[in-house]
Amino acid sequence: MIGNLGDAALIGAIAIGGVIFSFLYWGFGFLRMGTTGLVAQAVGAGDSYLAKMTFLRAAVLASIIGMTLIVFQYPILQFALTLIDGSREVEAAAATYVQIRIWSAPLNLASLAIMGYLLGTQNATQILLIQLVLNGTNIILDFLFVVGFDWGVAGVAYATLIAEFVAFLLGMIILIRILSQQPTRSVSIQSLLDVSALRHMFAVNRDLMIRTLCLIFAFAMFTNQGAKNGDVLLATNAILMQFVTFSAFFLDGFALAGESLVGHALGAGSRQTLRKTIRNIFELGVVTAVALSLLFFAAGKLVVNILTNVPAVINASEQYLLWIYIAPLASVWCYILDGIFIGATRTSEMRNAMLFSLLAYLLAFFTLDPLLGNHGLWLSLMIYFIARGASLAWYLPRISAT
Repeated sequence: MIGNLGDAALIGAIAIGGVIFSFLYWGFGFLRMGTTGLVAQAVGAGDSYLAKMTFLRAAVLASIIGMTLIVFQYPILQFALTLIDGSREVEAAAATYVQIRIWSAPLNLASLAIMGYLLGTQNATQILLIQLVLNGTNIILDFLFVVGFDWGVAGVAYATLIAEFVAFLLGMIILIRILSQQPTRSVSIQSLLDVSALRHMFAVNRDLMIRTLCLIFAFAMFTNQGAKNGDVLLATNAILMQFVTFSAFFLDGFALAGESLVGHALGAGSRQTLRKTIRNIFELGVVTAVALSLLFFAAGKLVVNILTNVPAVINASEQYLLWIYIAPLASVWCYILDGIFIGATRTSEMRNAMLFSLLAYLLAFFTLDPLLGNHGLWLSLMIYFIARGASLAWYLPRISAT
């Protein structure tokens, strides 16, 4: 919607707003990832009560974090904008977006815990339903607020805010229905605050948070470099990044399945199931990556023209389409391995691998960007994907079911 309003600055504002919320929400992605791995292992071991308690601990933590983000929204916004070299128009529109959408923080983070539980218990159909309702509501309201009411960036923010509220309510209804079918066992404050369980949860979540913040920093640096190069390149990279995100949704499907299946296999102590799961996920993931690359090659120019009607952005995008053809093949390995390690709750290895990969990315960026410009920026991102996959593959033999 924003891409077709004819203003590159508005596209850049949404890109910057997205980066800020990546730090705020995706930075706490451990609420989903850590919950999935711990719940899957509990279910694999036949302990449904432990799985429920894992969710409740994550939900309480999510609510506390979400309320804290609302309280400190203004210093967070000002700090974020000082780090991003956008134009005054871009920063003003991004601030509008953030100040509206931030009010869904507790619900958004609690939804991560809900999805973590559903995925850990292999209720993927319910997650699909929640995502369909979330995105369907968002699309309809985007059209109404942006095209119908001409609210611009504020319309996008309000659409997302309402959609996240609706998705949270649906998630709670689904979760309550599932939990009501399990054997009743009272939830006590003592069990909720079990020191050993909390220590394990925080250890897993700490490493995941470090890993995720490094990941977000890499993409934020990518966006910020585009902002330094002007509104047109910022918008161009934001448009092309939609292809990377689109492919990630498909490839992450196998990673998410891996989280649940690997966790179950480890909880049940089945080495044969573990090996079969890993092999199947890699085979399906690589085939999908090849299909996505071919799809982008065939339809890349057409999709760019659908996403924006700004001539300068369209012309600039065509110069960098090569990188979106390569992206699925370069990134499939790290997505799938992420899922395997999350399911195994081997988060310290994920943290170490991410730190190594971020270093490789920074070295590539500071070497290639001065030489190749925006092409160097995209090449650095591809190197980052490959480094993530290679470093996790080095740790893979450590995962085994006893």
